[in-house]
Amino acid sequence: MRRQDFYYELPEELIAQDPLEDRSSSRLLVLDKESGLVSHRVFKDITDYLHRGDCLVINDTKVIPARLIGSKIGTDAKIEVLLLKRKEDNVWETLVKPGKKAKVGTRISFGDGILTGEVIGVVEEGNRLIQFSYEGIFEEILDRLGQMPLPPYITHQLEDKNRYQTVYAAHSGSAAAPTAGLHFTPELLEQIRLKGIDIAKVTLHVGLGTFRPVKVDDIMEHHMHSEFFQIDEAAAMKINKAKDTGGRVICVGTTSCRTIESAAGADGHVKAGSGWTDIFIYPGYKFRLLDCLITNFHLPESTLIMLVSALAGRENVLAAYEEAVKERYRFFSFGDAMLIV
Repeated sequence: MRRQDFYYELPEELIAQDPLEDRSSSRLLVLDKESGLVSHRVFKDITDYLHRGDCLVINDTKVIPARLIGSKIGTDAKIEVLLLKRKEDNVWETLVKPGKKAKVGTRISFGDGILTGEVIGVVEEGNRLIQFSYEGIFEEILDRLGQMPLPPYITHQLEDKNRYQTVYAAHSGSAAAPTAGLHFTPELLEQIRLKGIDIAKVTLHVGLGTFRPVKVDDIMEHHMHSEFFQIDEAAAMKINKAKDTGGRVICVGTTSCRTIESAAGADGHVKAGSGWTDIFIYPGYKFRLLDCLITNFHLPESTLIMLVSALAGRENVLAAYEEAVKERYRFFSFGDAMLIV
C-alpha cells in the first residue's frame, strides 16, 4: 500500500482554528462501514447510536503545557523546547528548535531563570535530552511558563488552555490531546451512563508521532513512535463484559482504539496492564476488540486516516471525506466528528 492512496484534497479554510463554544454542538458525520452510506447529524445525537450493553472507551490522558520558550544562556538566542517523554532525574526527551543552537552542554533559561535546562544528550531523529533544574514543583512551574503544544496547523495560542483538554482528562503526560474526546460534555456523558452504557477509562499518553507525516511511499516502511498506555482492572472488566454479553466496544478516538488493540489477547479479551505501544493499524488489520469508532477528520496521508480506513475501508473513508469537504465540515483537532458504525 502506498502513502498516496490515502490522499484527499482539503481547502485550507476548512481547517478549524478554534473550538466551538458548546463542545457537543459540532457536526457529526455517521459512516456505515458495511454499506459506505453517510448521514449528517449533530454530535449530541451520538446517544441515538449507543445502546444498553455497549461499552464506550475513553482516553483520560491530560495534555501538559509542554511548549517552553527560553533563551540560551550566554547569547540570549531564543530557543523553543517541546517536552516529549519524561525520563528519570528531571530529564526529558525534547524537540528543540533550532536544534543547531542546542549542542550538548548548552544551557537554557526559562522565565528569567525560574527554570533552567542543560542539554545532556542527543537521541533518535535529533531529539535532545534536557536535564532541568528548579526550586519547587515542576508541574506548577510548567503550568506557569508552558504553553499548550497545539498542532502546527493551528496558527494561534488559545485564550483558555482547558479547551485543548477533554472534560475527563485526569492523568498528565500527553504532548497532544485525544481530540475526538473534545466533543463530550459532562451532561452528555451522564446521558450516556443513564442509557445503561458502560464508560471505560483507559490512558494513552499521546506523543508527537500523532502529527508526524508518513514520508515513505510504502507505508509498511513507516516507523511508529512508542507511546505509554495503561488499562486498569475496572476498565478491562467493562470492555470484556460488553464483548461477552453481545454489546459493542465503541472507542472515542484513535488513541483509545490503539490502546485496547495493543492489550487485546487472541481470545478477543483485553488484559489489564501497562506498557509501551507502537502499534500501526492500516487496511488488512483484523480488529480484536473494536466494533465502532468516534473520531475526528484526519490529515491526508496520515497514520490516522490509515487506521480509520482499516475499519471502514479506504474507498468508503475517502468518499465520506469528499462528502465532508463538499458539506463544509470543519477538519482536524478543533473540527467536527465522524462516527463509524
